[in-house]
Amino acid sequence: MLLIIGHIARAHGVHGEVAVHVRSDDPEARFVPGAVLTTEISSKVRTAPEGGPAPDGAVRFEIPKTLVIETIRPHQDKLLITFEGIRGRDVAEALQGVLLCVDSDQVAPLDDPDEFHDHELRGLTVVDTTGATVGEVLRIDHAAASDLLVLKRVQGGTALVPFVRQIVTEVDVKGGRVVIDPPEGLLDL
Repeated sequence: MLLIIGHIARAHGVHGEVAVHVRSDDPEARFVPGAVLTTEISSKVRTAPEGGPAPDGAVRFEIPKTLVIETIRPHQDKLLITFEGIRGRDVAEALQGVLLCVDSDQVAPLDDPDEFHDHELRGLTVVDTTGATVGEVLRIDHAAASDLLVLKRVQGGTALVPFVRQIVTEVDVKGGRVVIDPPEGLLDL
């Protein structure tokens, strides 16, 4: 399974450098010179129809399946990265919106039993303290105050559940479930 660890926000400068929004729990280990990252094209990438002209402002460029980090440096809340073979602003701009991924097999297990990788939680069944199914974990949003479990509710729609011990009382990855004890009205927001 591919895990998204960042996405290319925009070109930076004229020499092929890109600004990357980090979406990794361990950026110091994932973003290092020589690291090979798998690319995934998001809906934000401007692509041309097969054989058609490039959209306005875009360069005809085939996004490689992997990118190798050449240099890296911090900049504000992003990382500025150059990749091997990516030279010039036009080519860097063609990478805007590309997702940067690693295989989940490359991610070491966590030592703390109360910490989890996002991919371990996605797809788990969520139940309340009575055992009634509430929904399924779609993703984890990393917010400023706390992480949020985004649930696909059984009766439709989504719900946001703060990933705090007072509400998320049990996580059983092997058993495939999360137990929550939500305060009155939380799931109705």
